[in-house]
Amino acid sequence: MVFFITLLIYIYHMQSKATSVNDYLNEIPEERKVAFAKLRNTIVENLPKGFQEGMGYGMMGYSVPHSIYPNGYHCNPKDPLPFAGIASQKNFIAFYHMGIYANPELLNWFTSEYPKYSKKKLDMGKSCVRFKKPEDIPFELIGELMTKMSVQEWIETYESAFKKTK
Repeated sequence: MVFFITLLIYIYHMQSKATSVNDYLNEIPEERKVAFAKLRNTIVENLPKGFQEGMGYGMMGYSVPHSIYPNGYHCNPKDPLPFAGIASQKNFIAFYHMGIYANPELLNWFTSEYPKYSKKKLDMGKSCVRFKKPEDIPFELIGELMTKMSVQEWIETYESAFKKTK
């Protein structure tokens, strides 16, 4: 579960106080609004059935709702199980995808495909891909990535990793 803790530590450095997706979208700097809206639409259009959009950890997130996974997130079971997120940070737009950190095959796929969609060097942390310029976001690649893991596959990956750390 180190990757979940790492994600939370990273996110906490710059959180929004917005309580709704619309409030969050209204906070985004003008020069990022178009790209951020396109990123959100790309994610939503390619998000497998069962994930839900909402706010979590000070950013827009995509999670497995309690109606599908009643246990919720182990750090706080009242929260749904997080899967992906997008944030407008001080110096970049961040795209978080827990599947690319938790699944080495998916990570390998993503890192090998990235150069086909972008001339920029991949700026990536454990589950975070950073885009300093909105025009550098590889929307098509992110859309394809979002289709690669179903809700059930994410739950199985999460539970497998969680059980290994107990």
